[in-house]
Amino acid sequence: MKTVRVFHYDAFSSKPNKGNPAGVVLDADGLTEKEMQVIAMKVGFNETAFPMESDIADLRIRYFTPGHEMNLCGHATMATIHSLKTRGLLNKDELMIETGAGILPIKIHTTADLDIYITMKQAAPQFEAFNGDKVGLASSLGLEIEDLEAELPIIYGSTGLWTLLIPIKDRNAFKKMKANNNLFPQILKEMPRASVHPFAWKRTIRMPICMPGIFPRHFRVRLKTRLQERLQV
Repeated sequence: MKTVRVFHYDAFSSKPNKGNPAGVVLDADGLTEKEMQVIAMKVGFNETAFPMESDIADLRIRYFTPGHEMNLCGHATMATIHSLKTRGLLNKDELMIETGAGILPIKIHTTADLDIYITMKQAAPQFEAFNGDKVGLASSLGLEIEDLEAELPIIYGSTGLWTLLIPIKDRNAFKKMKANNNLFPQILKEMPRASVHPFAWKRTIRMPICMPGIFPRHFRVRLKTRLQERLQV
């Protein structure tokens, strides 16, 4: 039985438990795919990242949800690179990472105050039509069909990870939104593992053009467990 240490990072925030959580396992080269899946399930975050050696890039990262492996995850990538950099495990500030979505560039900038800024380029965007039940989709979010914006398409989009983009007519609908994640796989027939991104569109007048404001939410099937620093697998 192995003991594995999992680091908890909250991406996009400097305050604990206020960002987008991800697990990071730094010593992943000795783990099997089955063990990585078990670890991700026990951690229970939407994504847990496993950096390892690569034959074709500076670094390879594998990403697992509690239920399956994913091609790419932005916030888990940020967490992984930050973890490696702050522990002295990266000796360069520009590198290439191998992911299931392809080989992608990463840049790291450290300020005079030792703040770390990380940028990444994701895969080229792709789009696919959603041909499923719109009434059922709205219901799975706790909404009515009238809450969806009929003038905009519901469409799958990906820059490495497929998600369903759902335009909402009024952002006040977010207040009553309550997702039933268990219904998503049967509604998203074309891509049952895709996540779901409802968003509302607001225009504010700023001469000479209209600038849009976007108000999103994000849903994915997730198992809730208590994070432990060390796990037995």
